[in-house]
Amino acid sequence: MKKPTPTMELASFAAALTYERLPASSQSALFEFALDYLRVASLGERMSWSRWARDYVRQTGGPGAAPLLFSDGRTDPASAAFLNTVYAGSIDADDTHVGAMLHPGCIVFSAALAIGQSRGLAGDRVLAAVAAGYEAMIRVALCIQPSHFKRGFQSTATCGVFGSAVAAAALLFPGDARRIAETMGLAASFSGGLVQFFHSGSTVKRIHAAQAARSGVHAALLAEAGFSGPVDILEGQDGFARAYADQVDFAPLSDRLGSFYRMTEVSIKPHACSARVLAAVEAAVDLCREHDLVAGDIEAITLGIPRVIQGRLTGNAPASLQGAQMSAPFSVALAIRKQIRSEVYALNVDDFEAGLEDPIVMGLAATVACVIDEKVEHASTAESVGARLTLALRDGRRLSGFVAAPKGSVSRPYSQEDHVARARAELARRYAPPELDRLVDQVRDLPRAADVGVLAPPPGGRP
Repeated sequence: MKKPTPTMELASFAAALTYERLPASSQSALFEFALDYLRVASLGERMSWSRWARDYVRQTGGPGAAPLLFSDGRTDPASAAFLNTVYAGSIDADDTHVGAMLHPGCIVFSAALAIGQSRGLAGDRVLAAVAAGYEAMIRVALCIQPSHFKRGFQSTATCGVFGSAVAAAALLFPGDARRIAETMGLAASFSGGLVQFFHSGSTVKRIHAAQAARSGVHAALLAEAGFSGPVDILEGQDGFARAYADQVDFAPLSDRLGSFYRMTEVSIKPHACSARVLAAVEAAVDLCREHDLVAGDIEAITLGIPRVIQGRLTGNAPASLQGAQMSAPFSVALAIRKQIRSEVYALNVDDFEAGLEDPIVMGLAATVACVIDEKVEHASTAESVGARLTLALRDGRRLSGFVAAPKGSVSRPYSQEDHVARARAELARRYAPPELDRLVDQVRDLPRAADVGVLAPPPGGRP
């Protein structure tokens, strides 16, 4: 029997997937990812650019039944996917697959919920579509990384259209692999996302994930209306892989597809910064706690890094909020300055924003020397990046800490109780205890929900 082409293989997998076929580990992960999606969206909804996005959707969104998070508003599915992804995917605190270099949850949940809630679909169907979207987005990216990133593309934005398109199409065309492939073919023509913001600043990255979510839903609705895209869009001679990468290997797409779920390699991030600097932040917090250090005790900092983060993530003097979130030296300095003592802690966007105006943080960041460390290089994998931090103190001591993989990564995951506690800590800012209890229970019971509309969180809550 002839082996299916990559596009049709992925579409056939999505067409056949049901929630019952998912292993228990993947079902559990979906509950945790859904909680984290709501947690991060609650954080992101308060950002200034989320206000801009709401204004934009008011002007451009059409009538529809797709709910907007933390609001009683409704709009068309593509606009709902866009705005909800701005909330969940704009602050760099959302879940991530390190090897694929992308953030799947913000896009895939937003797309699947936009279709599922507007069409009154059952929870198990929507969760199966979410799982298919995670797999599509991650596996496509693994086929073209790191060449894709080196060419200047951000894979959350580019490969994200496949996650949203597959999730939406799996719901609109159940069991129909060809229609799902045609939707992928349409979505690929909407794929875009350049990383010039790393060098020049700007706020464009705040909508990269949102545009991918919108484009995938848009493609699925176009396919429902009658349009189609090439069913060989991934592997075709002028298809996505050839256009977006210099080196392509489709083996990761096929590898154990349907028996092993790459979504179980996704990390939950504790901080609103690059996943590749999380270990450095943790090392800084650990050293300060262990030795009762404050910023004034430190004269200089050496950060041992793997080669993969050298350059784009090692700037000492970020000029923008986005740059600060992508800077390992700044993130380390901020963690030291914050004097974190709580076991459940997070550096959020507002912490990074305040740090840019703090001369102590900026001064500490300027002292950080990033050096290639072979032990860190060896410890770093497709699932996580390690770090070694050495502090030179003003009293002459030198203290060093090594973190092979940060908390929240695949090898050091949060417990389910941790996930619930983290989500409740944020959502308690919006909802009274009875409402919050009900929301957590609805997420837990989503596989049994007759209508996924029950997951729409109540409007606003407490200010």
